[in-house]
Amino acid sequence: MQTEVFEAFRAIDIPEDKALKAAAAVSKRDDDVTSLKADTAILKWMMGFVLAFQAAIFAKLFLH
Repeated sequence: MQTEVFEAFRAIDIPEDKALKAAAAVSKRDDDVTSLKADTAILKWMMGFVLAFQAAIFAKLFLH
């Protein structure tokens, strides 16, 4: 990914050192986004479990 961004910046005549820094920054941002997606997936599973547990308690309270 980083080389593709670097090559894209170089294709529009951005100096090599600035293109390299920009490509590294974009790569770091992508890593951060990946980490956030993983955290969000865990939170979704946790909320699903909690809601299912609460629904089971609700059903047990009012149906028995």
